[in-house]
Amino acid sequence: MKRSLLSLAVGIIACSTFSAHANINIDKEVKSVENKVIEWRRDIHKHPELGNRETRTAAIVAKHLKSLGMQVETDIAHTGVVGFLKGAKPGPTVMLRADMDALPVTEKADVPFKSTIVTKYMGEEVGVMHACGHDTHVAMLMGTAEVLAAVKNELHGNIMFVFQPAEEGAPEGEEGGAELMLKEGIFKKYKPEVAFGLHVMSSLNSGQIGYRSGPIMASADTFDITVNGKQTHGSAPWNGVDPISAAAQIVTGVNHIVSRQIDITKEPAIVSFGKIDGGVRDNIIPDSVNMIGTIRNFDMNNRDQIFSNIKTTATHIAMASGAKADVKINKGYPVTINNPALTAQMLPTIKNVAGKDNVLEVPKLTASEDFSFYAQEVPSLFFFLGGTPVGQDASKAPYNHSPYFSVDEASFKVGTKALSQLAIDYLAMKK
Repeated sequence: MKRSLLSLAVGIIACSTFSAHANINIDKEVKSVENKVIEWRRDIHKHPELGNRETRTAAIVAKHLKSLGMQVETDIAHTGVVGFLKGAKPGPTVMLRADMDALPVTEKADVPFKSTIVTKYMGEEVGVMHACGHDTHVAMLMGTAEVLAAVKNELHGNIMFVFQPAEEGAPEGEEGGAELMLKEGIFKKYKPEVAFGLHVMSSLNSGQIGYRSGPIMASADTFDITVNGKQTHGSAPWNGVDPISAAAQIVTGVNHIVSRQIDITKEPAIVSFGKIDGGVRDNIIPDSVNMIGTIRNFDMNNRDQIFSNIKTTATHIAMASGAKADVKINKGYPVTINNPALTAQMLPTIKNVAGKDNVLEVPKLTASEDFSFYAQEVPSLFFFLGGTPVGQDASKAPYNHSPYFSVDEASFKVGTKALSQLAIDYLAMKK
């Protein structure tokens, strides 16, 4: 029998011990895994692994999921792991995701489980660090798996746990991450109806959750422009074709695309040059100049228009100078879009877990996330979990990707409960 609107409202404002939609108390289970989550996180943090190389981390995850009696699949997209928990009652499948890879960063944070791992990256010796909190994501999802396995007899559906490699990008010459996991068929096999994910952020305090309906994180694409001219002596530029002069005009022209050609009342966008390389000597006009940069935006149609306009601008400016521009656009991560209906549907759950005063609508973030690939396939909700201790100014905390980045362990129980409760509540709504 369906619940009345009045009983639903009572459920929404009920004590946070219980779900807003499902009368399943998980406080005991969350508390029982809290120390385990901390221990897993410290171990993974001390032994970080770069993208597509997360073999140790994946083995820890797979062993734990198997110990919970789940169906477990490994070696997806190189090192990815999928665990499938079948609830006792019929219903859809919910996907929960954590990313596993670390970054080529030498850790400077003063923690007892500091990483001392060193490896080769792009031919150079570098330190390796979980400077973006993926170690915490793995540990919290492992804890979530244990919580949900403990209440599986009350679940109206199934949970798909995705432990994903290479969110920060695959090594050069390799595929990886969410895109490859999808390419290898995980959604076709397990058929999730919705997807949930989180990311720790130092810009929020522990206990806080940040969310946003619609676009929340930008697409991230790169461009590579080579301007080919004709080398000549710097004292006689008329004897050649100057690619440096053409490149300078291209920089100006491309920077006008966002300010003059894109409807920024829809969504903001950014085009930035990161490197210009050409020439070897002051009195030689070189044959060519190479320029690379990044494109960030929050609208998929604007994204396509920016791609087209960069090509048109660069090729025509080069042509006007007697040069030729070779333009390559490398598609990266799409815009991360939270499904508005799903966000509204699950917001009471998030407020119930963290407390309504700790749930904040956050601005768009120009960083990117490959969770966006999952969100293109099914309605999804991606949110931010505060990682700076209460009482500290989060705006001054070392940001993600900093060698000083650190996460308050008090936040883990909130993240674990949020993921668990989102899955429970969504399934309860569908019964």
